[in-house]
Amino acid sequence: MNDAAPKEWEARYRRNEHPWDKGEPSPGLVDFLRDRTELAPGTVCVPGCGFGHDARQWARHGFRVTGIDISPTAVKRAREAAERDDLSVRFQVADFLADEPETPFDWVFEHTFFCAIEPDQRERYVRSVLRWLRPGGHYLAVYYLLQEEDGPPYPVDRPEILKRFASRFDLRQEWRPRSWEHRVDLELMIWWTAKASS
Repeated sequence: MNDAAPKEWEARYRRNEHPWDKGEPSPGLVDFLRDRTELAPGTVCVPGCGFGHDARQWARHGFRVTGIDISPTAVKRAREAAERDDLSVRFQVADFLADEPETPFDWVFEHTFFCAIEPDQRERYVRSVLRWLRPGGHYLAVYYLLQEEDGPPYPVDRPEILKRFASRFDLRQEWRPRSWEHRVDLELMIWWTAKASS
């Protein structure tokens, strides 16, 4: 991430320019947690959490959640929303690509974070997911499949995703999730598990 990126994202939140925020959690995540009641609640990191909708959804299902974002304004509003919902979620200002976790997590959940960073940072992103996960941990992602050149969001497709992740993660399941009307058939959800040797 370039040195100006944190200031750029913070400025967008301060100007209330955040069209990526839909005011609710990812429909794909809602369905995933609803349908998999067998999952043992563990720790979850939600990078690029924004206003914390996805982080709060994990917390509603009993997970111990940390949401991180480089925007102090987003983190402040995420904390306020969790308090209103009477949910215990830890939100902190942090750079997922550069910082070290205090303790690795059982899960990393990403919702269109991969497509929001500059493409030359994607290999760094893969290494960061592994750094924030415990060995054998789960990486659940909702990728936004776009081919438009101007970003963010930047172009991404399934072949690139598989090329970047498949050597270091085992693919457990992939599917087209339920999504918002303007993103139907443009999202891909993949459940990965970090390889023991990663």
